[in-house]
Amino acid sequence: MRILHTMLRVGDLGRSLAFYTEVLGMRELRRTDYPTGRFTLAFVGYGPESDGAVLELTHNWDTSSYDIGSGFGHVAIEVPDAYAACEQIKARGGKVVREAGPMKHGTTVIAFVEDPDGYKIELIQKKA
Repeated sequence: MRILHTMLRVGDLGRSLAFYTEVLGMRELRRTDYPTGRFTLAFVGYGPESDGAVLELTHNWDTSSYDIGSGFGHVAIEVPDAYAACEQIKARGGKVVREAGPMKHGTTVIAFVEDPDGYKIELIQKKA
């Protein structure tokens, strides 16, 4: 297993991309619009996603700003099988808050678990 990305909600995607790429020197790795969900996901990092963790900047089209507390989204961990991982986590006393299945507006298999402090950890099933 490995950490994939950390998600941050941003109010102005252009401004955020400029900061992470121009100020911090990251590269925009990929960007996908989800018109039916009215959001865009942009991934930035210092190298390829296959080599290390990156940031996922989530822009909800109808939201222009967030309180700092609601800006944090989740930490993502790649797993070989999200369904099996959920069962293992529950067997170990962990709390699954979203069972494994395809993501809304997409096909990637994901699940969410919650740590003891309430932070969300996303499990993303590795693509074949």
